[in-house]
Amino acid sequence: MRIAGFDIGGANSDLAIINFDDYGNVLNIKTKFKYLPMWIKKDELEMALLELLGNDRNKIDAVGVCMTAELVDAYKTKKEGVLDIARKIEETFSMPIGFVGLEGMLSFDKLLLNPLKVAAANWIATAELASRISNNCIIVDVGSTTTDIIPIKNGSECAAGRSDLERLGTGELVYTGALRTNIATLIYKVPFKGHWLRVSSELFAITADIHLVLGNISKNDYTCSSPDGAGKSRSESIRRISRVVCGDMDVLSTSDVFEIAKYIYKTQVKQISKAVLEVSKREGISKVVTTGLGMDFLAAEAAKKAKIPSIGMDKLIEKKDCIVAPAVGTALLMEKFLKKH
Repeated sequence: MRIAGFDIGGANSDLAIINFDDYGNVLNIKTKFKYLPMWIKKDELEMALLELLGNDRNKIDAVGVCMTAELVDAYKTKKEGVLDIARKIEETFSMPIGFVGLEGMLSFDKLLLNPLKVAAANWIATAELASRISNNCIIVDVGSTTTDIIPIKNGSECAAGRSDLERLGTGELVYTGALRTNIATLIYKVPFKGHWLRVSSELFAITADIHLVLGNISKNDYTCSSPDGAGKSRSESIRRISRVVCGDMDVLSTSDVFEIAKYIYKTQVKQISKAVLEVSKREGISKVVTTGLGMDFLAAEAAKKAKIPSIGMDKLIEKKDCIVAPAVGTALLMEKFLKKH
């Protein structure tokens, strides 16, 4: 049986196709993702999902879906977003479909009764995957936009918050990511030649620029749009960062920008580490499982700063598949859902 798991985010739509044997064991996994800014391209979702499937479209037996795109400001409410996305899925695929909810998988009919049950529930799918590595751990999933911090005890997630709103208060959701975070939301001052500079609050540069300049990501990893619409070379990222302090490369040197980038990186790690420690102390869990695009340079570093041992999810699946961990987890949950129904 082949099951497609989709994670429909605000900026990226991710796909994992898992081939299962008759006993539910995973034979192989194929993953893809596509940058699709739903705030301007929500009506292109169906086409994007079919494009992701490509030639595998006619080989799929079922589809599982998790989502966070309902939060984009193209929708007036999250309920409107969930319903629009779910109906597009229902109209696109004729095979069995399930949606990841806060209490498990839901059919389309059950989703219609309470749409908010599936809003931003992709972390539930990630927990399904991480629990196969450790029965007691904290998942730190650093994606392009956000960081999920998910406690697992005795093989099941035990998050104190359920909705995004609640999880922002419990330390289980940190709105910082490897690519799309506006630098001005991370810091209000940066060190510069022995003193401090306040920063501009404009969207001049994002964390993708920081991590590209520092070598944490490659140009190919810079999958989102750049703030100025220009290219994604190291020199262009350096130029964008210089704007954050209202400068340019006529008044700053490359080493000046490099030092600013290192400070911002350190600040982002510290931000994630604080939340990891909060969850660790509350739940009494002292092991971290890292995943996502930022699993090595943000999640693992945050765990290190918190003095908590960590292990990568690439011990279970390939590193490239870790980038779309919720999609992988969604396919796994869909396989279980089909067995029960």
